[in-house]
Amino acid sequence: MRPAGAALPAEVARGHEHCVLCGDFHPRSWRLSFTPSEDGGVWTKFVAGAELQGYDNLLHGGVIASLLDAAMTHCLFHHSIQAVTGDLRVRFLHPTACNVSLELRAWLLFSCPPLYHLRAEMRCGGQLTAKAEGKFMRREQP
Repeated sequence: MRPAGAALPAEVARGHEHCVLCGDFHPRSWRLSFTPSEDGGVWTKFVAGAELQGYDNLLHGGVIASLLDAAMTHCLFHHSIQAVTGDLRVRFLHPTACNVSLELRAWLLFSCPPLYHLRAEMRCGGQLTAKAEGKFMRREQP
């Protein structure tokens, strides 16, 4: 696990630079950046604007699923693992408004390379609004 504030080496995220959520080379990237936490997980804060709504002023469920998936992917990056999502199960617990600060966290539950099982949570003002579990498989780099 990388220490807090440590940048990811280029080889860890190679092939992911055009990601719409965090890629440096995507023209409309949301520029998500995750910080390692002491428990081996990662976290970030994000404000989703109204352009990401589903119903009026409510964050679209697909966006929430994408944010939780990205958190888990970055948790693996911080463990120097590139992997792809094989299974993603999302629970929507409370409606999530647009234009509010959201906190995303993810951590590794189980590792048996090439398989990894992770959990992620989204909170708004301390309230758990959505959570996910995902199973990932190590990506073979070209």
